[in-house]
Amino acid sequence: MTPSARIQAAIDLLDLIIASARDGGPAADTLIARYFKERRYAGSRDRRAVRDHVYDAIRRAGERPDDGRAAVVGLALERPEIAALFDGSPHGPAPIEPGESGAEAGDVPVWLQPLFAAPVEQDALLGRAPVDLRVNRLKATAAEVAPQLPDARPIAGLPDALRLPEGYPVEQGAPWKDGLVEVQDAGSQWIAAACGARPGMTVMDLCAGAGGKTLALAA
Repeated sequence: MTPSARIQAAIDLLDLIIASARDGGPAADTLIARYFKERRYAGSRDRRAVRDHVYDAIRRAGERPDDGRAAVVGLALERPEIAALFDGSPHGPAPIEPGESGAEAGDVPVWLQPLFAAPVEQDALLGRAPVDLRVNRLKATAAEVAPQLPDARPIAGLPDALRLPEGYPVEQGAPWKDGLVEVQDAGSQWIAAACGARPGMTVMDLCAGAGGKTLALAA
């Protein structure tokens, strides 16, 4: 895929994601996986680049954009290297018209903004998070797993946590395949640790989503 074609793919994906969010459909990661499953010609670098464009646009937008083009045009108006890819080339997006406006930027939804007493750290909200892992203590310790992940670093105060650079392909490593680790952000691990669950206790998780913190409590 050319760089311009990657931008158009991001626009197409955002159209699907925006419609799904409006209609209560699947989440973005599910739609991205389906999209590329149907497009085997896209290589790993293509998939990574398109995914980054999609999530950059999602993070930037406060309210739901009207469509995928508006979402990416909003991003392009702040990033000249992306604007240059709206070149009308084959499989690429049409040029940005004079006066064409993109989706408005916002780090948090409009309805949530008044609840903040002071400005939040906007740059932190727009940045991509590192990859945090929780080591399954029933199978191994962080000290045992860390040598298998040379880029991993401990997280102070969380004995079962390891942190990898953003975008690290953790699913390709042996610790993931062997069930020694799972992806779980440090914030969720702090919550599980604060509960102080001990062997023999009965714990009810009344706010479980995918069950990551529930698994941490059970371990």
